[in-house]
Amino acid sequence: MRLILHTFLCLFFFSCGQQEQKVQESLVLHDDLGRELTLQRQPERVFSFASSLTEMLFAVLDTSTIVARTPQDDYPAAVLQKPVVSNYPVDYEQVLALKPDLVFSVEGITPMEVAERLEELGVPLYYQKYESVEDVLTGLEDIGRIMGREEQAKQLTDSLRQEVAVLKKRHQQEQKPLQVLAITWTDPIYVHGQNTILTDKLRILGAENAVKETFEQPYPALTREYILKLNPDVLLGGTKEEMEEKFFSLYPELRKIKAYQNNRIYKPTDDLMSRPNPRVVESLRELEGFLYP
Repeated sequence: MRLILHTFLCLFFFSCGQQEQKVQESLVLHDDLGRELTLQRQPERVFSFASSLTEMLFAVLDTSTIVARTPQDDYPAAVLQKPVVSNYPVDYEQVLALKPDLVFSVEGITPMEVAERLEELGVPLYYQKYESVEDVLTGLEDIGRIMGREEQAKQLTDSLRQEVAVLKKRHQQEQKPLQVLAITWTDPIYVHGQNTILTDKLRILGAENAVKETFEQPYPALTREYILKLNPDVLLGGTKEEMEEKFFSLYPELRKIKAYQNNRIYKPTDDLMSRPNPRVVESLRELEGFLYP
């Protein structure tokens, strides 16, 4: 994201005949999709259409500047005190009533036609996207720059980077990386693909995403035959009992995979697994516990 400050000088004439220069500042932003947004001033009222980004806003901003939440937002606890705005589908009347200076969202969460409609209504929508843990940290710093909270954001990201570095160092000598398959849906079988943030989390921990092929969709549907060929060491998606009931009972042949045979089946915390957010180190520690019990 590039933040460009444009200063326009306007001359105002007063009855006394004196001239005064008044500086009016506008912000030109470029979001993670390369879209250009022009704001008349630094935002003072914001919210997000994505739960992950709502967490990021609360981690960096004065909470008084966050004016709404979506029905899915549940962390931190303070978010529950905010009015709810519908994001599926977007309630444009609600959005306008909140008078936001800027709305945030994540690539893939809010369709582009929503952004275009909001632009017509005079509400800029800023997209972030995350393919790595570092993308989450730079996303926090972007929010800080946009909102005039750079110092607060930098303190947070410096701390998180230090913790990530410790985890990475601890596992940089893993001789044979564990192959991990993470299930997001069981019928049909959807998984975390190679081009998701999970791949980077596993790399930091000295493991690998069992899905090596990069599909068009970040969360591709896989066949049973494909999963048998992957033969993952670790399966993420639920407890052994839950996966037995809702997964292996549907696909009994998958009991042949190493993860099943060696009882390496685990249930990650959904919010930590599915949301790129400031709790990314907490997510890494949870995964570390699964991989190296």
